[in-house]
Amino acid sequence: MDDDKKTTEISRLTLIEEGTELKGSVSSSCPVVVRGRISGEVSTPALTVAPSGAVAGRVKVGTIVSTGEISGEIEADHASLSGKVNDDTVIRARTLEVKLASEGRMTVTFGEARLEIGDEPRS
Repeated sequence: MDDDKKTTEISRLTLIEEGTELKGSVSSSCPVVVRGRISGEVSTPALTVAPSGAVAGRVKVGTIVSTGEISGEIEADHASLSGKVNDDTVIRARTLEVKLASEGRMTVTFGEARLEIGDEPRS
């Protein structure tokens, strides 16, 4: 019975499907996958932004993997980016990985963004 519960917990996720636009706050105890658009606040252990997805606003996550578009204020333990980071974006992460797409043009686009990587600076 415990194995069934673990399997269910591992397979749960919140999906914002392509064609869906959500404005407001999303708080989830399971991973969130965005194929549509979220504007607002997002809090989740893991956030995946698909190539068709976009997230704008305040994001606080354990891990973010983005092949889509992000903007706003992103706080994460681990960030893996291979999509688009828009202007006026702040990314605070303990680790940052930037991947080039293997299809077509090999670029990651950063707008006017500020990156803060590693432990927070001490005063």
